[in-house]
Amino acid sequence: MNDLKQNCNCANKGQSKQSRTSGGRRTSNRNDSVPAFSPAKTQSQTIFISAHGPEPYAANIRQATLQNQNFRTAFWTGTHLQMTLMLIPPGGEIGLEVHPEVDQFLYIEMGQGLFRGGNRQDTLNLQANVSENSGIFVPAGTWHNVINTQGVPLKLFSIYAPPQHPSGTVHHTKAEAEAAESIAKV
Repeated sequence: MNDLKQNCNCANKGQSKQSRTSGGRRTSNRNDSVPAFSPAKTQSQTIFISAHGPEPYAANIRQATLQNQNFRTAFWTGTHLQMTLMLIPPGGEIGLEVHPEVDQFLYIEMGQGLFRGGNRQDTLNLQANVSENSGIFVPAGTWHNVINTQGVPLKLFSIYAPPQHPSGTVHHTKAEAEAAESIAKV
């Protein structure tokens, strides 16, 4: 793995290959405005689930997703990208929706569900069973929904490009999310 790190094309041009990384940490002092970080712990680490961004941020996404207890939490929001954490209760769903100018990627961390998608609200011709480690790609303009088909919460993270929700958004329930979205449309 060190060979791979030493031979990468890093964005910080002008740094020597040896100064870019060392054991997962940034070692160069050429740009001290970028914080050095170590790889996140994988067990028993509590992730501070709050609004992050647009500054660079590193976290164990799986752990953050599993710890999330809200229907939707905007975890990191930048200028062109956003990541939200979601919890869909047993028998619940995200709700049929379309984002006309936003691409979306959803990744299932826990649970099982049904993804439905299509070009029209009344024609959802794509159906797929999804479960842990499933990724779902939703191009802008595609109607879609994810339905929890099991008796345990479905936990996932979603990446939007560009951002879909205001930075810091927290919706404890789907009803709260729907109320906030109806107010935003007015």
